[in-house]
Amino acid sequence: MSKRLDVKKTYKLYIGGAFPRSESDRYYSLNDKSGNFVANICRGSRKDFRNAVVAARKAQGGWASRSAYNRGQILYRIAEMMEGRKDQLVAELKLEGSTEKQAVKEVEAAIDRAVYFAGWSDKFQQIFSTVNPVASSHFNFSVPEPTGVVAIVMPESASLLGFMQYVLPAIVGGNTVVVLAAEKKPLAVLTLGEILHSSDVPGGVINILCGYRDELLSNFSSHMDVNALVLGSTDKDAITLAQQQASQNVKPVLVKHDDDFLDEKHENPYAILELQEIKTTWHPIGI
Repeated sequence: MSKRLDVKKTYKLYIGGAFPRSESDRYYSLNDKSGNFVANICRGSRKDFRNAVVAARKAQGGWASRSAYNRGQILYRIAEMMEGRKDQLVAELKLEGSTEKQAVKEVEAAIDRAVYFAGWSDKFQQIFSTVNPVASSHFNFSVPEPTGVVAIVMPESASLLGFMQYVLPAIVGGNTVVVLAAEKKPLAVLTLGEILHSSDVPGGVINILCGYRDELLSNFSSHMDVNALVLGSTDKDAITLAQQQASQNVKPVLVKHDDDFLDEKHENPYAILELQEIKTTWHPIGI
């Protein structure tokens, strides 16, 4: 009897709650640190990104209008689902070069990070809202509101935990996201798309692309229906390009450097505030 051959997986994109191949039919091969073939990864295109933005925009209004408590429940459900597929996520991180100990630590931290931000879902508004003293006869107050559709370019060093740290603060605040996974570390992130699909996250709230940063960064930063860009990079040329193109529709660019995502400093509500806009209301009184 001949030896059985493993069925190698082709990891697809995650757009609008579905798993399409790239419209360009392109892919790239991912190898482990020994040069052995691991999987084929669909290579996203400009058209795929536009489709993802359309899906994110369609989902944004409904997602933002959900109660803060409900968004927290959904984040907690993500943590539950990840716990059930912990072994698979660990195995994929190991294929990307992590040791067993590192992979277990990262997956557990990613699950804990989901629980952490779920807990902030119905609390950050109270922390960051204010009643403002004014000289006129008005009741003046400020409240945080979601920015809208956020494009996120992951650092090349970031895998599962980095993805959670970039995405969770954005969505818990009512934003929807289109994320470009790290080219060399996409496996666990794309598997997370399968977890999201079977959890309570509405289609279009989180959209995941994979591909080449040099090809897609210009589209992420210049798209006119993207309200903010989060760029994980230390490349000065890439940062300058993104800032120049983002200025066309005055979208903010949050530049984040590669970092130790296990550090507890990342567990703070200010990560949510970064992708909120402050709305101030004047209400006349005493008339």
